[in-house]
Amino acid sequence: MNNGSEHDVADETSWEQWLARHTPALLLFARQQADGETDAQDLVQEAVVASWQRHSGGVPPPLGVVYAMIRHRAIDWARRNGRRTNREAAVHLDGPECWLDAGVDERERSQLIQKALSTLPDIYREVLTLKVWGGLTFGEIAEALDIPANTAASRYRYGLQELRKATREVLA
Repeated sequence: MNNGSEHDVADETSWEQWLARHTPALLLFARQQADGETDAQDLVQEAVVASWQRHSGGVPPPLGVVYAMIRHRAIDWARRNGRRTNREAAVHLDGPECWLDAGVDERERSQLIQKALSTLPDIYREVLTLKVWGGLTFGEIAEALDIPANTAASRYRYGLQELRKATREVLA
């Protein structure tokens, strides 16, 4: 007779693997939504815990749902606290607010991308982050941002164009 302990171990392992695989991209997205690193970590933690509680059987939730929860919680935080500051002004390229966790060899490239990303409108930056670093499909992005999939694809295409222009300007 199985008392459920084998199932619990499998669930714990799958959750650990899921967290290890997706936490860096979730944090990257949360950093864009939050005022600082601590708030971003709190957003991810709250979204993951809420997702885990809502999905029965201990199966990790769809990734798009977690991104949507992060986004909605960030909006709620901003409303509740009465503060929505300019996140780009708070980004310090060589400080702990760095969006990209790069190694020493990648630091210069990371700073270039960060600077270019910071010039993009939020609607493009969100979609680019979810697609490139989050690995989401346009359908999952649409679900996370509550927009049509075609809009997500268009924002991605326009965002890439703007990122290319911004990168050229940063290099100039």
